[in-house]
Amino acid sequence: MTHRQAPPSFALAPLLLAALLAGAVRAARIVGGHEAQPHSRPYMASLQARLRPGSHFCGGTLVHPRFVLTAAHCLQNINLNMVSVVLGAHDLQREEPTQQKFSIARLFENDYDPDLKLNDVLLVQLDRPASINAQVAVAPLPQQGEELPHGTACLAMGWGRLGTRDPLPHVLQELNVTVVTFLCRPHNVCTFVPRRRAGICFGDSGGPLICNGVLQAVDSFIIRECANHQFPDFYARVALYVDWIRGVLNSN
Repeated sequence: MTHRQAPPSFALAPLLLAALLAGAVRAARIVGGHEAQPHSRPYMASLQARLRPGSHFCGGTLVHPRFVLTAAHCLQNINLNMVSVVLGAHDLQREEPTQQKFSIARLFENDYDPDLKLNDVLLVQLDRPASINAQVAVAPLPQQGEELPHGTACLAMGWGRLGTRDPLPHVLQELNVTVVTFLCRPHNVCTFVPRRRAGICFGDSGGPLICNGVLQAVDSFIIRECANHQFPDFYARVALYVDWIRGVLNSN
């Protein structure tokens, strides 16, 4: 079950929009955040290279015991047999007893357009259902079409780098961010951290934006560099895809 969104009428001038998208890069790291309380975000998933345990490259969110929602660009042109999905993790350099590791059984796309960066969402079906417990849980979805007003306080998280040239963290990072509308597009949610350099970066892609306890968005891309304090961070707006997500879950 798929649908294709018509390209929105952007508030940005076409040349400015083209320039911004040309400078967009995949979001991969949390900059300026802090360590999350261990296992306080039980819906958080880590996509890793199978042959290198702990080699995180994208995030994701458990939305059903057998499905993880991530960004479509995370698994483009990748051999799925070489990918593991890890739930229940906090420190990726330790074999924590809370961790559950899965193979990928199937992917469900929704007409992802890599050029316009539209529909950057992907449902990953796990090879078996996750065991739901205190460390592994499902994130609530918004209502289809639900609005997210300017100024809404949200939480971004991930195992991405701590800065453009900084190393990857061992433990899950999180960052308080604010929803903004400047330079944003109707199918995106955008966030900004005022008065300091902070935001998502390379490796946080596919991870969740949680607002009032609900999964409102999926980390998608940034403009030019991490936490540049000029442009907001861009996420795929989950509320546009809830009917599609529920359709996939109900049919599988």
